[in-house]
Amino acid sequence: MVRENPTREATLGQLLDETVAKWPNHDAVVYVDRDLRLSWRQFSDLVDEVAMGLMALGVKKGEKVGIWANNVPYWVVLMFATAKIGAVLLTVNTHYRKAEIEYLLKQSDCENLVLIDGFRDTDYVGTMYELAPELKTMERGRLKCERFPHLKRVIFLGAEKHRGMYSMHEVQAMSVMTGPEEYEARQKSLSPHDVVNMQYTSGTTGFPKGVQLTHYNIGNNGYWIGANQHFSEKDRLCLTVPLFHCFGCVLGVMACINHGVAMVLLENFDPVMAMTSIEEEKCTAVYGVPTMFISMLEHKLFKRFDFGSLRTGIMAGSPCPIEFMKRAMNEMNMREITICYGLTEGSPVMTQTRIGDSIRQMTETVGRAMPAIEVMIKDPETGQESPRNVVGEICCRGYNVMKGYYNNPEATAKAIDMDGWLHSGDLGVMDEDGYVTVTGRLKDMIIRGGENVYPREIEEYLYRMEGLLDVQVVGVPSRKFGEEVGAFVILKPDVRMEPEDVQDFCRGQIARYKIPKYIAFVEAYPMTASGKIQKYKLREQAAKMFPEAMQEPPKV
Repeated sequence: MVRENPTREATLGQLLDETVAKWPNHDAVVYVDRDLRLSWRQFSDLVDEVAMGLMALGVKKGEKVGIWANNVPYWVVLMFATAKIGAVLLTVNTHYRKAEIEYLLKQSDCENLVLIDGFRDTDYVGTMYELAPELKTMERGRLKCERFPHLKRVIFLGAEKHRGMYSMHEVQAMSVMTGPEEYEARQKSLSPHDVVNMQYTSGTTGFPKGVQLTHYNIGNNGYWIGANQHFSEKDRLCLTVPLFHCFGCVLGVMACINHGVAMVLLENFDPVMAMTSIEEEKCTAVYGVPTMFISMLEHKLFKRFDFGSLRTGIMAGSPCPIEFMKRAMNEMNMREITICYGLTEGSPVMTQTRIGDSIRQMTETVGRAMPAIEVMIKDPETGQESPRNVVGEICCRGYNVMKGYYNNPEATAKAIDMDGWLHSGDLGVMDEDGYVTVTGRLKDMIIRGGENVYPREIEEYLYRMEGLLDVQVVGVPSRKFGEEVGAFVILKPDVRMEPEDVQDFCRGQIARYKIPKYIAFVEAYPMTASGKIQKYKLREQAAKMFPEAMQEPPKV
């Protein structure tokens, strides 16, 4: 049943406690690949144990707790353990490399970092020892690090022992040192308007900014995301997307917590594991970016799986190809699939399609405004509302707007105007029924398979490369990922270079998804009369120069 009041004043801890009280023995967290199953009561007990352990360790209200890990079982536990003690969960992109994690830890003034051993070819533990050699010599809990003056503690998620790091088992064992009264008093001191979550999103200036989201922001957004899919305690969601993104931790976890939905999690996306999880757990919903749905639909084993239990879900994160939306509806039984649109700064969803919408609305738009959120298309020149069906910038206002960027009031003022409107930087139109269609971008952002890539960030990095005079990074249309990263490079006189040289310069330094896949060496860029580079023309050139990006990928 949908609640009458569109917004509620509640902390994440209170929302979890309510769900546990209603459905204590229902499944909360399931991992098919390791036969792990926790009821809401068991999950909540683990949350309390970790929360009290963190308090015993000295984690104070307002401290940041960074989590650099893929979708391991402790991820969701830490999301609520930190929320219950008033700490701020700082989500770290698993693809980050040395330069990126160094920037994030410095800019965020992060006091605590929880990490796994590594992901793919990045050694997280080795990276931290390289950046903070003091870990190997200083007593745990008394860390004084030259590079990261705020960092106090590092916690390892695993059985192995690492010098200078606590293990999560030790943290749990320390929970007995925190009294129940002390724990309860900490929870009572919290406000729904406290920051509970901080996520880094890149900006057009090239450097990521810490988006501060409150209990009120993500708690209410999660409720309506679930309500618009008609979620109830009878639903089971196969959650294939990374938890460090809003897609995972808000559209996924917060929608489930609000409605008692079982979370069937994948540590890393794998199409066969996703399809196995859906079939074995009789999932009623599945989330994914378009590339994930494509990899399932086009997998040679697709027809062997039973999708009869599916009903709804979300395809979002990058533009959704209409053909695959229709195939998901017809071949995966997702008749009630929805599309969401928003941005991290908006907690993140501002529009969503609804069950019962027409096929056109479900496949060709990103839906209409969420309850208690205003959505307006504004003329970028005048700031006035654009008429219906006329292109302008998509803006929103409401409970979902972030508290601001961490330690960056100038960027906050640019993103949120004097009237409280959050500017998305995306262009779109709104029809007579209030449905929004995204038509392009004011900013140069590339969306590759659900990951936001800001050209300026990559350009700034590549400018360090010897022999390179200038570089412009643009999106190349891709059938598989929506867009791939392309780079137009001007070399210094008498310098010779191959595309592989540019890619090698990036490897191990910036996330793999940011490394340009398509590279063209050019003599000059298309310019306006005033000497401004015309990036839209470079994008057009890239589409013509690299048509292979739009070719159908081979069956897996």
